[in-house]
Amino acid sequence: MIKELLPPVVVRYLSSFLYGWTGNYASWEAAQKKCPGYDSDVIFNKVKDSLLKVKNGEAIFERDSVLFDKVQYSFPLLSALSLVAINDNLKLKVLDFGGSLGSAFYQNKKMLENLNELSWNIIEQKHFVEEGIKTFADDKLSFFHTIDDCLQERSINVILLGSVLQYLENPSKLMEDILAKRVDNIIIDRTPIFKNNKDRITIQKVPKNIYEAQYPCWILNEQKMISQICDAGYEMIFDSESPEHLNLNDACLKGYFFKIKK
Repeated sequence: MIKELLPPVVVRYLSSFLYGWTGNYASWEAAQKKCPGYDSDVIFNKVKDSLLKVKNGEAIFERDSVLFDKVQYSFPLLSALSLVAINDNLKLKVLDFGGSLGSAFYQNKKMLENLNELSWNIIEQKHFVEEGIKTFADDKLSFFHTIDDCLQERSINVILLGSVLQYLENPSKLMEDILAKRVDNIIIDRTPIFKNNKDRITIQKVPKNIYEAQYPCWILNEQKMISQICDAGYEMIFDSESPEHLNLNDACLKGYFFKIKK
């Protein structure tokens, strides 16, 4: 009740002490020692149960294990996916790195169902892949342990990095590996960046209404990230900023669409 009486700016300020991004750690290991990690059974089981309800038509949409009564589209992401398909005879062949058990697939499935071809291929941690193959895989949705495993079996025209770079110990190394594959398109979605400040390792604490967890999380310098991709022969088609709030100065959530230069 008290919360409802406070101005929104005060609520956000007070909430920042309960969850959000804190700290400035010298190494990933230093931050990780204070966190249970993203691969905990609590998170996995909650994500699995929520997405099973979406798959079975018992719920409409899932994000971070939370169920919603209508789909919350990321229209910049959907626009980028649509552009990829339009430029390839209405074929969309996605490599979704860190794609959980199909969150982005189910989010956008209805909007993409009239394409000539839709192939959505997820790279994830071992237990996600095993559960995905057993419970969620179908003629459009597949699961693989590594990028190379996927590329050996599938023709891919876009790599999607949706809310994943920030949770890797070395996001720059992953990007280097991805850029070496020379896939035509790269989409980065819902990634926390600093517009001016240097890269920073923080701890992200998740709101209790989602699940109790905290894990290391990068806030990446925007220009440094963009330069790495563009220096490898890609051009940025567009970027977009999310209205979601981050409790750090100069930080925001952004998405980007890159296309290889021919």
